Amino acid sequence: MPNGNSHRVLSLDLLRGVVMVIMALDHIRDYIYYGAFANDPTNLATTTPPLFFTRWITHFCAPVFVFLAGAAAFLYGLRQGDTKKTALFLWTRGVWLIFVELAIVNLGLSFDIHYSFHILQVIWAIGISMICLSALIRLPQKALLAFGLLVVAGHNLLDGITFQGHGPLDIMWYLLHQQNLLVISPDSVVLIAYPVLPWIGVMALGYVFGSLYDPGFDTMRRKALLWKMGLGAVALFFLLRTFNWYGDPAHWAPQSSFAFSVISFFNTTKYPPSLVYLCMTIGPALLFMYWAEGKNFRSQNFFSTIGRVPFFYYVIHFFVAHLIGELGVLYAGRPWSDGVLSAQNFLNPRLADYGYSLPVTYAAWALVIAIMYPLCRWYDRYKRNNRDKWWLSYL
Repeated sequence: MPNGNSHRVLSLDLLRGVVMVIMALDHIRDYIYYGAFANDPTNLATTTPPLFFTRWITHFCAPVFVFLAGAAAFLYGLRQGDTKKTALFLWTRGVWLIFVELAIVNLGLSFDIHYSFHILQVIWAIGISMICLSALIRLPQKALLAFGLLVVAGHNLLDGITFQGHGPLDIMWYLLHQQNLLVISPDSVVLIAYPVLPWIGVMALGYVFGSLYDPGFDTMRRKALLWKMGLGAVALFFLLRTFNWYGDPAHWAPQSSFAFSVISFFNTTKYPPSLVYLCMTIGPALLFMYWAEGKNFRSQNFFSTIGRVPFFYYVIHFFVAHLIGELGVLYAGRPWSDGVLSAQNFLNPRLADYGYSLPVTYAAWALVIAIMYPLCRWYDRYKRNNRDKWWLSYL
């Protein structure tokens, strides 16, 4: 479903916009919800069904974001018609994204001007994956598909390999496949939240998936493939998860109540994303695209507008969410500095007993979106009116 004005695919923009809106819920929860600085909403010992669902629904965001970034890379290359130019763009944009993660996103996330606490999250993972993709796109599509499937389906074989040290090999493994917190000093902490190996595979698959949206690709064939791939991924999720065969290091088990048994079943591993986790999230996303195929969405649809400017939205929304969180800190009678996510505040959370109810959290989420939408609409209009500015492709 291309948009005749911009070579964009409206169904992909729509899906991207939906997950971007949902994503903000998780981030505002970090700043507003009671105990969010100290408690994990997926911990069965402390969570509640509404809290778990609030976290679980946001699991769709990162996989879809990375997968569609791969598809966007293919469509960019299709417009360029030059593999070398596409590879150079992917490499330079990957380096740029890593810089943005470290210098801009981390500032919005922490409000710490001393940069004592760095988190390597999804933008970092996309940056590394783009740098790798800049080399991988020289492979034939079948080879790239095989590579992506091998990484996504096979990386859980590495789950048993763990490191504990701070040497070069340990850090390399943390960056690739083992989430880790590196406490360099009391005033310097690095959280490797997104080990990159599985995400490289997800982006490679997204790149191959983008070929389905080549203008010459038959629409009915694409729709049939979306249905089969989406249904197949969902079926594989239920099959692997039901029997705890393979694909997730954290097995599920029956609990004391039906609700918590369901929570255990859907509580899959995100860091790094397991095969089961990716089937659980990418599968429904493919079915969403099957449903959206051929629908008459306006190009200025609320979600599509946000979906056309995902990078802008992602970076700015952290500052907005954190600012709202800081207002919550002040309203609770605490000093502004308590809401600064410095290394010391992270290691010794001053806000462990701070926060508001889940309804207040959802209200704060609505406020974030109410602020972000007009900004996204303005920036989308600016981009469409200034297509000649090359630097906008990096934003």
